[in-house]
Amino acid sequence: MAITLKHLLAASAHASIFALAAASLCAPASAASTKEANPKATKVLKEKAKPAKPKKTKKEAKKKEASKKEAPKQEIVDDEPVPDVTDTTMAEYSCELNNKVTIYRNLMDDSHIVLRWQNRLRLMDKVGTTTGAKRYENAKLGLVWIGIPSKGILLDSKQNRQLANECKDAEQAKPVVAAAPDEKKS
Repeated sequence: MAITLKHLLAASAHASIFALAAASLCAPASAASTKEANPKATKVLKEKAKPAKPKKTKKEAKKKEASKKEAPKQEIVDDEPVPDVTDTTMAEYSCELNNKVTIYRNLMDDSHIVLRWQNRLRLMDKVGTTTGAKRYENAKLGLVWIGIPSKGILLDSKQNRQLANECKDAEQAKPVVAAAPDEKKS
């Protein structure tokens, strides 16, 4: 009797059915032993059974990433009284990145200024320097304003970073014109 291809396929089909049946009988016993031996296996199986979370769109991912990159907001201290800016002169500074700083000075009191940053008024105390720069600080908030003839800088000393740089008022923003050389006198 010759064995044909039909007979081989039928025999292999019967063998595979027998193997699947044997595996299904053995599976519950091995699964039970896995649960007892490794309790983390049940946790993994439960996580796989949970429905998948919908994927975020590119816009949502960019917004989330941008919010992480934003600088931490300045600490808000509400118990600080709002400084009085009556009888003061005002100087508005335009800084890099479209930041604005406004300085209020009392001509009779050079030891203090009031600084407006992010729509909040802060009283700043003068600190002496050896370089001739005008330095004012609010130690409680960690704000430092440094004014030099060419620009002003606002710093956060608690977080060691610049808040506003290249701050210039209307006078400082004017282009510098070189003086004509003196003509030789004969």
